[in-house]
Amino acid sequence: MSKVLFSSISKKFVMALAGLFLLTFLPVHLIINLMLLKSEPGPFNTAAHFMATFPLIKIMEVVLFGAILLHISWGILLQIQNWIARPVGYVSGNKSEVSFFSRFMIWTGATILTFLILHWFNFYFIKLGIVKGNAEDFYSVAHKLFKIPAYDFIYLTCFAFLGFHLFHAFYSAFQTIGLNHRLWNPVVKPIALVYAIIIPAGFAFISITLWLFR
Repeated sequence: MSKVLFSSISKKFVMALAGLFLLTFLPVHLIINLMLLKSEPGPFNTAAHFMATFPLIKIMEVVLFGAILLHISWGILLQIQNWIARPVGYVSGNKSEVSFFSRFMIWTGATILTFLILHWFNFYFIKLGIVKGNAEDFYSVAHKLFKIPAYDFIYLTCFAFLGFHLFHAFYSAFQTIGLNHRLWNPVVKPIALVYAIIIPAGFAFISITLWLFR
């Protein structure tokens, strides 16, 4: 029993660290994507080319994909373990005390994974040469995609789910690594809320602007 418990706690700790690393990547990605709002493609394409070719960035890319795989695979494994440990639904009047966000993390995560696959197909696989497209002009690629209403709908929906996922992930990650304290919690929770609103809202602003006004 203790071995299983320790294994579960270890997975949660590593998953939390991987999640925190991913949280640092999103603001960088947002800042670069904001260049899509410029009327000329140069700044965004230059930034995209730098991100694709600079050696240190390429190393960080491997770390990033490793963190994504760790976060996803161990998140799924932990959820399966939870389902196995609780095979029978809770009877009325004895509901789980687990928060709404926690109970639906697996589903918001699945939605985000679906979007990631779509995003990689439209951009990253072009860079790798797997999908046909101009890897030196992702500005035009992005603008064409955001002119497709269905793509915008999927994009906005996924980032709405991302907001829910980020709020719980940010807050729970700090708890998992040992910062669950009466002095820290009142600070971390508002920061988590602000982060979970600003990041998705920033990406949504880009999508709506390119769709309706460019």
